[in-house]
Amino acid sequence: MNISKSINVSGRLFSFDHPRVMGILNVTADSFYSNSRVMDADDILNRADKMLREGADILDIGGYSSRPNAKEVPIKEEIRRTSQAIDLIKSHFPKALISIDTFRSEVAENALRAGAVIVNDISAGMLDTKMIDFITANQVPYIAMHMRGNPQNMQKLTEYTDIIPEILFYFSKLMERLRGKGHTDLIIDPGFGFAKTREQNFEILSNLEFFKNLESIILVGLSRKSMIYKTLDTNPSEALNGTTVLNTLALSKGADILRVHDVLPAVEAIKLTAKTLN
Repeated sequence: MNISKSINVSGRLFSFDHPRVMGILNVTADSFYSNSRVMDADDILNRADKMLREGADILDIGGYSSRPNAKEVPIKEEIRRTSQAIDLIKSHFPKALISIDTFRSEVAENALRAGAVIVNDISAGMLDTKMIDFITANQVPYIAMHMRGNPQNMQKLTEYTDIIPEILFYFSKLMERLRGKGHTDLIIDPGFGFAKTREQNFEILSNLEFFKNLESIILVGLSRKSMIYKTLDTNPSEALNGTTVLNTLALSKGADILRVHDVLPAVEAIKLTAKTLN
């Protein structure tokens, strides 16, 4: 952990002097983990309330499932889903920090109007050529993930010569591009499960400390993913313990944000890891 790490969120400094927790809230009908799906107003508010009470620092709102082979969602529908959810949460929890999980700049623009303050883009601007210009023009904190292709074909694009240096180079080029446009509030996400085999996912986790060389904030999204439940021969609903184990390993290797479906176990992992490592 590096106490100098921080981002500017709507004019306020948000520090990463200790790891943070991002709670996943999917306003979709087909996300891979069924318990993360919330579609009606009461469910959205109840889930947001539970996550905030348990210690979530950020709520990540998504309206387009990015699981492998996910169905395409029309842009107007993604805007409707996410903007309504953000507006609803902000009306009841005005101090909540909300990120919008989207690769579409138009969705991000509407989400920011509704009250989101961070953009979480699985494609790092690769699927929407307007995204980087939108991010830099609005000087909004940007979570950029490593991926190849799109959710429909990414698992066919897993051939790498040397995966760790290739991902590091990917991010270094993005950072150079953003800094050239005056943007520095970047969070990087190695993209577990996106255009990677199960073995590659574990290789990235094993070498996560190398990403600290980029001197950026590191987000890790391992929650209930197939690298856990397929290794253990279970399913997403039985993958909480495995998630906590891998999140703890990620924390020991420098993760700054845990993106999770289950907030309290992540908060507890952070507290216990801090006691052990500090």
